Amino acid sequence: MPLYSYKAVKPNGEVFDGEMEMADEQSLVHHLQAEGCMPLEVVLAGGIASRLRQALSGSSTSGLPQKKILHFTQELATLLEAGLTLDRALQILSDLSDDEELRALMIRLREKVQSGATFSAALEEEKGSFSSLYLSMVKAGEAGGVMQTVLARVAEYLERSNELRESVRSALTYPLILLVVAGLSVVLLLVFVVPQFSQMFEDMGQALPLPTRVVIAAGDLFRDYWWLLVGGGLLLTAYIRASLEKPQVRQRWDRRLLGWPLFGDLVAKVETARFARTLATLLESGLPLLTALNLVKEGIGNSVIAEGMSDAAESLKRGRGLADPLLEQKILPPLALQMIKVGEESGNLEPMLNKVADIFDKEVRASVKQMLTLLEPLLIVGLGLIVAGIIISILLAVLSANELAF
Repeated sequence: MPLYSYKAVKPNGEVFDGEMEMADEQSLVHHLQAEGCMPLEVVLAGGIASRLRQALSGSSTSGLPQKKILHFTQELATLLEAGLTLDRALQILSDLSDDEELRALMIRLREKVQSGATFSAALEEEKGSFSSLYLSMVKAGEAGGVMQTVLARVAEYLERSNELRESVRSALTYPLILLVVAGLSVVLLLVFVVPQFSQMFEDMGQALPLPTRVVIAAGDLFRDYWWLLVGGGLLLTAYIRASLEKPQVRQRWDRRLLGWPLFGDLVAKVETARFARTLATLLESGLPLLTALNLVKEGIGNSVIAEGMSDAAESLKRGRGLADPLLEQKILPPLALQMIKVGEESGNLEPMLNKVADIFDKEVRASVKQMLTLLEPLLIVGLGLIVAGIIISILLAVLSANELAF
């Protein structure tokens, strides 16, 4: 039987992981559920070779794109709020959907619900399309009989998260295009323009200056060994991605990342906005603070911040509040920590977390704008210096040949 790696949450809120041989992923999920645990992640275990193949192919365990999940959740919440039953709402959505993938999903969900399965159990069988946070909130909605309210909160959370992600992505699009164009321009100069001069210099039979020889050698490298450069780049990318799956390597990298000027501050603000929004949504859906915190830390992208959340969760188990352990860890910006402390002391933690999320959403956009203000001229100046260096190296050879002629 194949070996699977898993991560799950115990009934007391503790997150643990391990490996187990099972016939398939679903069997392992059912086994963990039978022991009272909630599975967060189940993947086929493998060594470095399998991780390299996954990194090269860009494959992942995720199912539906986030935009489709958001669209599905918004429409389902609207129909449930209108008073329709769950199976009737799923049938209407499947009949109206123009997306084949979504239609197939809703048909499967409706069949499982009609056969007696809970909605959360039906979602859980969709092989990673729905996150553990999504599933936990749906389970809380089922337990409290407020499914439509919880789904509306989930839809709002997904929409806010998607807006933040898209704002950062769209802001970085122009610098990325500029970087690609700059790289292609340099390669075209080296591959097509420089060889024209190198042939002329060879015919003259004169010794070339060192900068000219370096530029000509770079052009020959790109022209004759481009396949080796491409293959080496792909292998290096795959190796880095596989290495970052190791906790020790990932933590060292994430710690350095937080220390970078501008970019480290941006990462901290993005994670703070995500943490506050997610925790507020889970608490508003009725989940206990410890369970919510353990779910939130699983969605944190930076392992250093996630480890701090784990330590805060351990302190919470011993009867301490949320704010003081987070203040000791110093993993979030001081403003966010103080606002959380005030919200906890006043008994208004959920509204205060939402305010923290709103503030740091704006901070992220401002930081991205500031970073781009510095990045764009740096890219332009860098491209200009490289092109100028290539031109100067050619002019040095021409001037050297003219001096010898006289």
